[in-house]
Amino acid sequence: MNEIGELILQVKGVSKRFGGVQALDNVDFDVRSGEVHALVGENGAGKTTLINILGGIEQRDHGQVLFKGQEVNFQRPTDSLTAGIAIIHQELAVLPQLNVIENVYMGRMPARYGRVLWRVAEQDTRKMLEIVGLNLDPRLLVGQLSISQRQLVEIAKALSMDASLLIMDEPNSSLAESETDRLFEVIDRLKQHGVAIIYVSHKNEEVLRIADRISVLRDGQYRGTQIRGEATVNKIIQMMVGRELRREHGTENRKIGPTRLKVSNLTGTRFRDVSFDISQGEILGFAGLVGAGRSEVARAIFGAETHESGQILFDGEPVQYHSPNDAIRGGLAMVQEDRKTLSLFMGLPVLLNISIAELPNLTRLGMINNRSVVSIAKNYIDKLSIKLGSVNNPVSSLSGGNQQKTILARWLATNPKLLILDEPTHGVDVGAKADIYQLMRYLSEQGISIMLISSELPEILAMSDRVVVMHEGRVTGILDRENLDEHTIMLYATGLATQNGSHTTEPKDPERLSA
Repeated sequence: MNEIGELILQVKGVSKRFGGVQALDNVDFDVRSGEVHALVGENGAGKTTLINILGGIEQRDHGQVLFKGQEVNFQRPTDSLTAGIAIIHQELAVLPQLNVIENVYMGRMPARYGRVLWRVAEQDTRKMLEIVGLNLDPRLLVGQLSISQRQLVEIAKALSMDASLLIMDEPNSSLAESETDRLFEVIDRLKQHGVAIIYVSHKNEEVLRIADRISVLRDGQYRGTQIRGEATVNKIIQMMVGRELRREHGTENRKIGPTRLKVSNLTGTRFRDVSFDISQGEILGFAGLVGAGRSEVARAIFGAETHESGQILFDGEPVQYHSPNDAIRGGLAMVQEDRKTLSLFMGLPVLLNISIAELPNLTRLGMINNRSVVSIAKNYIDKLSIKLGSVNNPVSSLSGGNQQKTILARWLATNPKLLILDEPTHGVDVGAKADIYQLMRYLSEQGISIMLISSELPEILAMSDRVVVMHEGRVTGILDRENLDEHTIMLYATGLATQNGSHTTEPKDPERLSA
């Protein structure tokens, strides 16, 4: 393991206010060369504001920032880049239509006498790609690369600028487990080169795995730093939210009713012969690896995608929804994984984002009943504890967790009988997760059926009454609660075990699991 070096960044008493919101309040923070320093906190804790100040996107109101021993006050992103600070944002800034070389040297291609030195650029790009462990032709278009490869191109770009401090904002939010392992190998390699890394993540388990130190922000204030070996998930969570969080297991307080949804041999482009049922008040989990077809099945049921064959019964009646509007009128609601693209209207106020699905019922003779719109929005803002400045602020001003609650509020306002949740806690903090879990339990107790799609096995295990496991577009198993554990789910998710009626086959190659 490399030796952690001297202080490269010092943040002293930094404060920042946006209108009536104190985003940062007298925050202290430091990073050493060759160190991974994790920055954690709930959405709205001030992490993004601090990152933006370090990246020259925002300017601080008070306090000092020292970089390499010199006080700095970056006025624009190019200032921080020139100094040696690079940020890799959660939403990657690569251009798919350009090749890897052009992305790495975007806006600063080496040139002489007005001519681009392509050979020099290619040689330098190959060196950067080698450092990050990316073995590919740099002349490939970035659009041809996977998400994880694009992320490594971003890191290579930062290194080509001689960045000595790299800020990673939720770097593996869209990565599979194997791709995350590869990212961590790259981070270890960067540490060996003396690069300092600020690592922002909501995933406390991975933070404990990768970070040398972990600093916590809460409500814009610095709450302390834990060092590797002494930190635990519970300690971090208590520092983040000021309380210990518990997940409720079991179904003791709920009664599972008659069958609400029955799907038989549903077949589409990316799934085949899918059969399952959901009862009234049941939380049915859907587990599987990336590409298993879970989201596609949900979208087909909701009328957002077509299917070739099969039958769907809802409350005993055959249905076939040709559009999401049909499904909504039938008593279904769906919170999709990509909330910014598929669910939210980022430029519209929170008020309209909550009420938009109900607007047809709040309109008479072409006139919207504004009093009812405000009443519905405020009712669910209170019920779901959505934190916001004003109902008229754009939904883009909310934190990720509060944006997700806004989507839930919209669909709850339609009084659904079946709620489809596709990765409902993706990219939200532990406090918002706990609120969403509590809401799911409450809704199921009210008789609402929930179809829960999640890539987080602890979430599936904690929340599900039964679990449907899919592999390559097919259902490989439907597991009762007493048979639920991560090992068993992974057997079915990898296709090593399948159910035929009540019979479960033995793993095809058990040694693969221990390899």
